[in-house]
Amino acid sequence: MAHDEIHTPVLLDRCIELLAPALQHDGAVVVDATLGMGGHSEALLERFPQVRLIGLDRDTDALRIAGERLARFGDRVDLVHTVYDGIADAVSSVGVRRADGILFDLGVSSLQLDEADRGFAYSKDAPLDMRMDQSAGTTAADIVATYGEGDLRRIFERYGEEKLAGRYARAIIAARQDAPIERSAQLVDILVAATPIAVQRERSGHPAKRVFQALRIEVNGELTVLERALPAALGILPVSGRIVVMSYQSLEDRLVKRVLAEATRSTAPAGLPIEPPEHAPRFQLLTKGAELASDEEKIRNPRATPVRLRAAERVREAS
Repeated sequence: MAHDEIHTPVLLDRCIELLAPALQHDGAVVVDATLGMGGHSEALLERFPQVRLIGLDRDTDALRIAGERLARFGDRVDLVHTVYDGIADAVSSVGVRRADGILFDLGVSSLQLDEADRGFAYSKDAPLDMRMDQSAGTTAADIVATYGEGDLRRIFERYGEEKLAGRYARAIIAARQDAPIERSAQLVDILVAATPIAVQRERSGHPAKRVFQALRIEVNGELTVLERALPAALGILPVSGRIVVMSYQSLEDRLVKRVLAEATRSTAPAGLPIEPPEHAPRFQLLTKGAELASDEEKIRNPRATPVRLRAAERVREAS
């Protein structure tokens, strides 16, 4: 199966529409902070022939596939192997100071979901890996093998918003006394067995869904990285520069909402008759709340179903 057949970029037209005003001038630079297989990047390079693109990914497979896909754009493309909180260093490493447009498409890439042996999907048996960068770091199997009950419970509650966190943590501890839990199917069986039948009937979604999400976030430090990445990204946008962020679960979206709310708030003390210019907001929101995919797009591309898109534009330099 060809990769480009399976991967349809989410909200592609809307992303292009939001970034377009920032990318019309000669020498404009756009950063795709979550390159994946390069679907959004390819469209941006085609649509804006004057634009230079810097693509970041922590996944070496993604960089290789996107590199082949984008090779025809020659020296308009620089690809950097980095986690996206390294955005400022990545941009300066290719000799650029500011980025006019920045796109974050968060969550797991199609590549990672579709390569069964990465262990991201609870529906496919595979080694419990879940690392986005397979060249480094702790795997999901390591976490399941070594974390105590309290720590497992904490990550399932915090990153999976899982009501049965304690029950699942106890089930994992009990099961690993008998045999190491090294494959996704083993973990799924343990979680299903620990889920009361009544709960299985009431719930939409698979019993393993939230636990797998929590493990993936913990393995890749996703929320910690995002918390550093967003301010770093805002910091390299010039006036009229724009950022678009797509989130796929509520924890990410809440974080994005909070960071953009802070950036678009006045810092003036309350009660002043007029706002001193140095306290005016540095950014303005381009979206009302979070935008969702249309029903047509959700049918055409099921991966767009949970997406929440937010965008902002810099209106003033930091004082």
